[in-house]
Amino acid sequence: MNQPIAEQLDSKDMCRFQWLVVSLCFLINMLDGFDVLVMAFTASSVSSEWGLSGIEIGYLLSAGLVGMALGSLFIAPWADRFGRRPLILLCISVAGIGMLASSQASSVTMLGALRLLTGLGIGGILASSYVIAGEYANKKWRSLAISLQSTAYALGATLGGIFAAQIIPDAGWRSVFLYGGIATLLTLPVMYFLLPESIAYLLARQPRDAWSRVNRLLRRTGIEPVEDLPKPAALALASSGFTALFSKELLRSTLLVWAGFFLVMFGFYFVMSWTPKLLVSAGLSNQQGITGGVLLNLGGIVGTSLIGLLAARYRLSRVLMSYLILNALLLAVFVHFTSNLNVAFVLVLMIGVLVNGCVAGLYALTPGIYGPEQRVTALGWGIGVGRIGAILSPLVAGGLIDAHWQPADLYLLFASAFLVAAIAVWLMQRRSPLPAVHPLAS
Repeated sequence: MNQPIAEQLDSKDMCRFQWLVVSLCFLINMLDGFDVLVMAFTASSVSSEWGLSGIEIGYLLSAGLVGMALGSLFIAPWADRFGRRPLILLCISVAGIGMLASSQASSVTMLGALRLLTGLGIGGILASSYVIAGEYANKKWRSLAISLQSTAYALGATLGGIFAAQIIPDAGWRSVFLYGGIATLLTLPVMYFLLPESIAYLLARQPRDAWSRVNRLLRRTGIEPVEDLPKPAALALASSGFTALFSKELLRSTLLVWAGFFLVMFGFYFVMSWTPKLLVSAGLSNQQGITGGVLLNLGGIVGTSLIGLLAARYRLSRVLMSYLILNALLLAVFVHFTSNLNVAFVLVLMIGVLVNGCVAGLYALTPGIYGPEQRVTALGWGIGVGRIGAILSPLVAGGLIDAHWQPADLYLLFASAFLVAAIAVWLMQRRSPLPAVHPLAS
């Protein structure tokens, strides 16, 4: 009887409760965006106070990313076993405690360890929040519901940078961690009382009180309650967890998803990390380089929302391929226009729209390939593999710069990563083993 539920949720208009769930996930990801990039906002002040070397600053900046990768790989999959809601509550607690403790750090080693802890919590949150937002959305708005989480991430990072710039001169860098930790932990009671468990998870796993919980949630979404729950398919339960990603039916898709995430994150972190510096190398002033970095983030807020809106009308995989190809083309040519400042800034803004939209599109596309028994595991591992690309990207770019590569050559190289990612997405949608999987199907 869960198939009629899936059909009803797909076709019905989004109700207030469904949008509330999407909004709660939006709030979580705004805080995550701030928590992840807080080290970038405070690095200069921390370095000045402690007299850090470049290697030590790099250690602090990378610790959070490493934690996120580990959290996505090894903590996020617990959501497919124990539920989306309890894992989100646990990981919010971990991230908030990590932020608060960071405000009291007394050494580089302690701060690095606490950034790793914070990253573990954030890595666990990301996949679950993206998935639960999609599982409560109808077919028309599902891609938007998921891509909005990337918008929240970029918005949280942008507002966090503005906030940090205002309070560090008077209150110091520790206050940024302190207020960030308090804000993160204040969301705990909000999520405890308002964030529901996923209906898809309850139908697939059927914990002890699943029937009453499912019917209570169905009433809130405007769907008629069911008299009994369908018996979970033995095959579905047997195929849950990490090993299911390598089953005969899913292996091809899993490898393509991993390739897509690695390539997109590899290119994304090059663009976001090196563009301000390389614009200066191409002849712009330092202030103009910083302006380019701001435009990339502003474009991201637009691009992540736009891809979701386009996916409400067009097939998501085709929209994502268009983003990837257009982004590759702009990356390949824009350095040649740095002599014209206005044109260069317009191109940087467009690249910000596209490169952030590519990430949001992958987040939105991946859950639909898998069933609810392995959906968070699949997205978590996709994100984790992507983080490996994110960590390698600055290292590869730095090595090539030391080898005297020119900015135009670097951008051409990383543009090719987005083209190969477009091929991976084309292969995903061409022969996906689960082309029409709904978040409630089991």
